[in-house]
Amino acid sequence: MSAGGIFRPGMRAYFVPLVAGVALATSAFLPWVIVADVTIPGVPDVPGLWIVGLGALAAVLALLSLITRKNSRHPLLIVGLFALGIMFLSWRMMPKAITARALIRSQALAIVENRAVTDVPRVEVGSGIYLGLAAACALVGFGLTIVVKRASRPYVIADPNDDV
Repeated sequence: MSAGGIFRPGMRAYFVPLVAGVALATSAFLPWVIVADVTIPGVPDVPGLWIVGLGALAAVLALLSLITRKNSRHPLLIVGLFALGIMFLSWRMMPKAITARALIRSQALAIVENRAVTDVPRVEVGSGIYLGLAAACALVGFGLTIVVKRASRPYVIADPNDDV
C-alpha cells in the first residue's frame, strides 16, 4: 500500500469527514462560553470529553476508509448525529447554565460581604461551539450521502416488443 493510494478518485470524499473529525475534536479545546473576560473551554466538562472522543472516532473511521477502501458512512452518520446533538444542546443550554451560576455566585458574595447584588456579567457563546456545530453538520451531511444515492435508471424503458 503506497501513500498515494489514499488519493484514489473513489475515496477522496473521505477527506471531508477526516477534516471534520479533527475540527470537532479541536473545537472542545476552544472557548465554548465567554463570561466577561474569562473563557471556558469545553474540555473539562463531560460534553467536551464526549466531543473529543467522537471527533477522534470520526477521524479514525475516515482514515481507515481511506486506507482500506471500505465504506464507513453509516458509522460516520451515527457519530455525526451524536456530536450534533451534544453540540446543539451545549449551544442552547450552557450559556443559560453559566448565567445562573454567575447569578448565584453574585448573590452569595453580596450576602457574605453585606452589600447590594451586582449585575451578572454578560455570557456569550464562544467559537468552539460554532466550530463544533459546523464540523458535526459536515459529518451528518457526509453520512447522509449513503441514504441519498442516484438511481441507475430513473425511468423504466418500455419494451418495444410489448403488445399490451
